[in-house]
Amino acid sequence: MSKNITSTKKATSQRKQDLFESPDFYQIDDLLTDEHKLIRESIRDFVKKEISPFIEDWAQQSIFPSQIVKKFGQIGAFGPSIPIEYGGGGLDYISYGLIMQEIERGDSGMRSTASVQGSLVMYPIYMFGNETQRKKYLPKLGSGEWLGCFGLTEPDFGSNPSGMLTHFKDMGDHFLLNGSKMWISNAPQADIAVVWAKNEEGRIQGLIVERGMEGFHTPETHGKWSLRASCTGELVFDNVKVPKENLLTGKDGLGAPMKCLDSARYGIAWGAVGAAMDCYESAKRYALERIQFDKPIAAFQLTQKKLAEMLTEITKAQLLNLRLGQLMNEEKATTAQISMAKRNNVAMALNIAREARQIHGGMGITGEYSIMRHMMNLESVVTYEGTHDIHLLILGNEITGISAFK
Repeated sequence: MSKNITSTKKATSQRKQDLFESPDFYQIDDLLTDEHKLIRESIRDFVKKEISPFIEDWAQQSIFPSQIVKKFGQIGAFGPSIPIEYGGGGLDYISYGLIMQEIERGDSGMRSTASVQGSLVMYPIYMFGNETQRKKYLPKLGSGEWLGCFGLTEPDFGSNPSGMLTHFKDMGDHFLLNGSKMWISNAPQADIAVVWAKNEEGRIQGLIVERGMEGFHTPETHGKWSLRASCTGELVFDNVKVPKENLLTGKDGLGAPMKCLDSARYGIAWGAVGAAMDCYESAKRYALERIQFDKPIAAFQLTQKKLAEMLTEITKAQLLNLRLGQLMNEEKATTAQISMAKRNNVAMALNIAREARQIHGGMGITGEYSIMRHMMNLESVVTYEGTHDIHLLILGNEITGISAFK
């Protein structure tokens, strides 16, 4: 793996510079604090230096750059909203959103690595774990010394996690865990997994499963056309003995993992805007440079229409995120509000990627530009952590008071 990454760096050393400039049509920067802007710029610089020059080759070769984990830890991308004393950044939710936006501007798979670590591993340990668990796991996760994953989805239970079959029994001095999870980001290289399983009473609880526990395996998922620079796999539990001190006792029931997903979905809402901005900026630059019929294609009405609609949708999503971030900071944001932002912004980003591909013409399908990679990545983002339609039904339930799930 290290040899491949070294050769990748050499191959990309001559790649053109990342020239990204963020669109801010409604002067949203005026509503951000100096700290917000400093955090965003530091992450943007990191992406331009550590991700952009190499990401196309990582994606083409389906390489997860394991060295990025500690680098993410060093810049504070893991658990930005977790208190500093536990290894987090102690930042507000707008800062967290901006970090996810900048990382996904580089690549959705890279943002997945960071958001899983922060929202789906560190967050539940902080919220539902005890002080011993927080001190044992969170600093190592925050620094990137350890990588974590989140086990909820199963082969037969995705949108209906309450039907999960993974379960554990009390064996006196330990728990015995059996079952499996799939489509788990970070799984093949994770040091720990926060796993959701049913106890003997049928209640869902979280357990921390550590790499090396007998009967715990993490086979990698191969052949992906999406999130190719992210490592994805399964979690398999065959009579795994889990120490009782690894049980998260702060909350049980499906509401516990759903609260984690709210945090992750919030990050996705911001991240998707990053991917959309990258596609828009690339399309605008290409349209101004590409000459056809003796003038740049930016001079044609249909190209201007595409660019104008892209900028409009990005601006709407930026405003949606900013207000949602304010609500998150005030602890007023609801699941339905987060669902609206995740659903709207990912669909928006996917549409922009497709329109940007049209503007780039044939070049849009090559690794010379980020467009097709973003498009393929977003095809996963639009269905993971709640599909596009499931989020629609969450909103429908909020509007009518009637659940369409049962």
